[in-house]
Amino acid sequence: MSRPPTAARRGCATIRRDSRPARNPKQRNIRDVPDAFYVPDGDAFVATVHTRGPWSATHQHGGPPAALLARALEAQAPGFVIARITVDFLLPVPIDRLAVRVETLRAGSKVQRLLARLLHGERVMAQALAALVRPGAVAIASPANDPALAPPEYGRPFQFPFFNEPVSYHEAMETRLVRGDWGSGRVAAWMRQRAPLVAGTPTSPLERVLVAADSGSGVSAAIEHKRFTAINADLTVSVHRPLEGEWVGLDCLSIYEPHGVGLADTRLHDMHGPIGRALQSLLVEARSW
Repeated sequence: MSRPPTAARRGCATIRRDSRPARNPKQRNIRDVPDAFYVPDGDAFVATVHTRGPWSATHQHGGPPAALLARALEAQAPGFVIARITVDFLLPVPIDRLAVRVETLRAGSKVQRLLARLLHGERVMAQALAALVRPGAVAIASPANDPALAPPEYGRPFQFPFFNEPVSYHEAMETRLVRGDWGSGRVAAWMRQRAPLVAGTPTSPLERVLVAADSGSGVSAAIEHKRFTAINADLTVSVHRPLEGEWVGLDCLSIYEPHGVGLADTRLHDMHGPIGRALQSLLVEARSW
């Protein structure tokens, strides 16, 4: 769910083109908020409070910015599909105006490697390294795979209890638990967006996966959140086929070690079965605030 801020910086959910301080998102009326995670602003994007994470009122959950990076990477290489994307959260991402820049590291005919950077002003807040492959028909049968999850309609409605603001990422997502009890460390859930990633544009299957996948550590959380945090500094997603439909299935396991390192391991699903995997490296600490 990305990193907590080391120092609070004010964000903004409205479009602004100058350097004046933005209004605190806590002060905004929900009727003023666009029904999307981001609003286009020229060649940049303005985050709305639907991106807000659990650790700060002015910083984003890791899912939406990860998906915004994936969006730029997909657009850079038509005819290729992203097989693996690794997002490093370098700094807390503010709820403000952001830009994405993409660099080609290797432009092969069958495999490409691209690097996308998420910028707040001139500062790099997050970056994503992607491996892309050119798909082609192959006469080969898939081996046996994990069974599909029970469908969302059989799940229990759920909202993450550790968000402090009522209008945040968790409210912009519909979540249903289909196996296990929250807090046990092994839980399966379905998630889908209640709003598009970018206003006025369709959300791609990979973008939907990234918006949800950063919640794996939260779905399978097994810590006492009033005493501890388990922050992921990264998110790696590998997909072997595209998501079908709006629902993203997360079959999650969280592991914590006494030296403060953890791992969230998530099998990604759609309604037909597994589509890939997500891994999050966790920093486990006692709360100091």
